[in-house]
Amino acid sequence: MGRVTVRDKVLRIRDGSASERVDTMVVEEPLEIRLDGSPLSVTMRTPGHDFDLAAGFLVGEGVIARGSDLVAIRYCAGATEDGSNTYNVLDVTLAAGVPVPDTSLERNFYTSSSCGLCGKASLDAVRTQAKWDVAEDGLRIGVDTLTALPDRLRAAQRVFDRTGGLHAAGLFTPEGELLALREDVGRHNAVDKLVGWALRSDRVPLADTVLMVSGRASFELVQKAWMAGIPMMAAVSAPSSLAVELAAEAGMTLVGFLRGSSMNVYAGRQRILLEGAPSAPPAATEGIRVPGR
Repeated sequence: MGRVTVRDKVLRIRDGSASERVDTMVVEEPLEIRLDGSPLSVTMRTPGHDFDLAAGFLVGEGVIARGSDLVAIRYCAGATEDGSNTYNVLDVTLAAGVPVPDTSLERNFYTSSSCGLCGKASLDAVRTQAKWDVAEDGLRIGVDTLTALPDRLRAAQRVFDRTGGLHAAGLFTPEGELLALREDVGRHNAVDKLVGWALRSDRVPLADTVLMVSGRASFELVQKAWMAGIPMMAAVSAPSSLAVELAAEAGMTLVGFLRGSSMNVYAGRQRILLEGAPSAPPAATEGIRVPGR
């Protein structure tokens, strides 16, 4: 199986002085996902948890929704001309009765490590109707618990400590317990790996959970969370306007700029419990700011 990190010599320049040192870098390699032998997608990812990545990707695309929809995932042997296995090609077998998406050239798309939407025909194609209703999810979480999540996420990032070059996605309980964490060069890959872990553990839909991501809250990440039945997403950086719009439409709670003791709540404010006060009014489309105390 592919390596997660590599080491190489670099020229380090600090304050005008140059020296050679060995640096650790995160690996980025392509992963081709096939359905019953037919190519579906290629994504650039960090090797590791590839089966979770494929399963989570298929959840986000609306192909599968439950663990029972998936029969098997396997690496394709003989992926090169000399017959060696690169561990960069996966074949997924769906359960009988699960509709197979169109894998023609018009349907195929290339996903880079920075964008989960490349090649989508239109915005309408992205607004896949989720199979899970998150609007009625009764999740409630306190401000103090939320503000502790970024540090807990960072503390669990083992590969980031060595490379400084990975995004992370963590799944938390309302009490702030970390259920699982995945890292990848692509932020959407990290979320796919997390959702795939949940699907393969028969945990989807992920009701009563919080998705915490290390970067910004983009439209595709909110979509992936909705497709997995996650009622709340929090990010250390900013959301896009379209992410806020989709979260409000889905009935999700979306938190951005979650840093220190501050955060902005852009949608689903009714799930945020303010210390010593009742929860905020349920105007899901109107954001609020929780300042530092």
